[in-house]
Amino acid sequence: MQLILSDFMSLDGVVQAPGGRREDTDGGFAHGGWSMPYFDPETMGPVIGEVMATTEALLFGRRTWQTMAAAWPGRAGDPFADRMNEIAKYVASRTLAQEDLTWPNSTLLPADDVIGAVRELRARDGRALQVMGSPSLAAQLVEHDLVDEYRLMIEPILLGGGKRLFPLDGQARPLELVSTTTTGTGVLICTYRAAGR
Repeated sequence: MQLILSDFMSLDGVVQAPGGRREDTDGGFAHGGWSMPYFDPETMGPVIGEVMATTEALLFGRRTWQTMAAAWPGRAGDPFADRMNEIAKYVASRTLAQEDLTWPNSTLLPADDVIGAVRELRARDGRALQVMGSPSLAAQLVEHDLVDEYRLMIEPILLGGGKRLFPLDGQARPLELVSTTTTGTGVLICTYRAAGR
């Protein structure tokens, strides 16, 4: 399977808490929900739907899984919500147990070897394995060269600090630009692939 990272990102590279005020306040982050004013459903909705149509399973870190698990089950009846609820979900966490994963079709990855488990998932036949949000997990996946494609919605705001997607390990990772779309709200939707893949 191809591994795709999908993230809302500020112009200064922050991906922390795009959807809600209390989503993630680690480090005193006070800008939760920053991406909502820039969401353009006419342009961004189809892009998100397109990547979900090719996604076979979702991969989450604990906090993002908990945020999603609190939101999507109550929206049954909406086609996107139904897809989110029915799709296979894999969760990386050192603190949750399998019995804590009450959102249907959620599976806990082994805490002692998440990277190995993701390698096994990527090696399976299938379409895409998509990571939504989950900055700590995403940075580890980038660091271990497991990401095939980046779907970034770069939004016209500077947040001045917060969690970022990319590791600060001094390693260059060439990418190829596949597509860009500009929304009416000033968001650049950019798709990049790891060079040579």
